[in-house]
Amino acid sequence: MTADAPVISGSSVVKLARGVRLREDPVRGQMVLLAPERAMALDEIAVRIVQALDGERSLDRIAAGFAAEFDAPVAEIASDVKAFVQELAIRRMLEIVE
Repeated sequence: MTADAPVISGSSVVKLARGVRLREDPVRGQMVLLAPERAMALDEIAVRIVQALDGERSLDRIAAGFAAEFDAPVAEIASDVKAFVQELAIRRMLEIVE
């Protein structure tokens, strides 16, 4: 983690930063996050997480929803969601709402 990256917790409410967009890359046949002068290829799970970052729900609520949907342990899903979101924060692709 870099010194200037925000700390992400389960109570964090985040959304994509201004100028960051989720788009399909028809050449590669996959979804990507596009930001000024950078891009990040996403797998299906990452796409679902990005789509859930609505700026209204906490990461804990998002993880609980995924855990119920996929009948998986909420602690494991919460850990994965926070790790992915922390990576987006490091890349400055997020805005922290709360």
